Amino acid sequence: MKVAIIGYGKMGKQIEQILLERGHSISLRVTADNADFSSEELVGTDVAIEFTQPEAAPKNIRKCFAHKVPVVVGTTGWYDHYDTVSSEANKFDGALLAATNFSVGVNVFFEINRRLAKLLNHHANYDAKIEEIHHTEKLDSPSGTAISIAEGILDETDRKTNWVNNLSDNPTDLEIISKREPNVPGTHTVNFASEIDSIEIKHTAHNRRGFALGAVLAAEFLAGKQGIYKMADVLNLNNSGKS
Repeated sequence: MKVAIIGYGKMGKQIEQILLERGHSISLRVTADNADFSSEELVGTDVAIEFTQPEAAPKNIRKCFAHKVPVVVGTTGWYDHYDTVSSEANKFDGALLAATNFSVGVNVFFEINRRLAKLLNHHANYDAKIEEIHHTEKLDSPSGTAISIAEGILDETDRKTNWVNNLSDNPTDLEIISKREPNVPGTHTVNFASEIDSIEIKHTAHNRRGFALGAVLAAEFLAGKQGIYKMADVLNLNNSGKS
């Protein structure tokens, strides 16, 4: 398939490498020099993969819809526009798959996290906390992945009502502690602690390849489709819970 890479930074280059390894070709590379590309440049593209900036993502997605090019979106921080953009996808027969994290391991982690929260929902002595560590270049805090983890816990835990990105004395708050360190692809830890013991699950990324491979798998899945999809659809996780 012919793939447009919208956002040709470190992640975009890793995605390109995997695409070529899997026999695909690149129809368009969007860099800082041609960031204001026209939708006509997408003609002949089978699917687009978008990794740019929050302020640019909705506009880039709409350009894909204009020529019915399915688009996989890895940019985070634009989700205030998600409902509007999703409705436009349906209106224009487009296809959208947006995820906070494309790693296969992370998406399995999401399901384990949700299941653990559900099992402990009626054991109020266990209090949940989240810690996320990323590289110093990461602009958003907390990470989109940490927010997805938090939403999974909130969906399954009656005693937590919202997440906060700081320490809190309010028992209904779900704490997310964000740390930024040099050369860290990403580590997410969930801890359910009581006075008696603790249960901890952790996902540690060793490099960017897992994220890039997942984005390519999502693109292969999305090509030729219409509608709104999630990584749970790509990985057949729908029977185990919400992604």
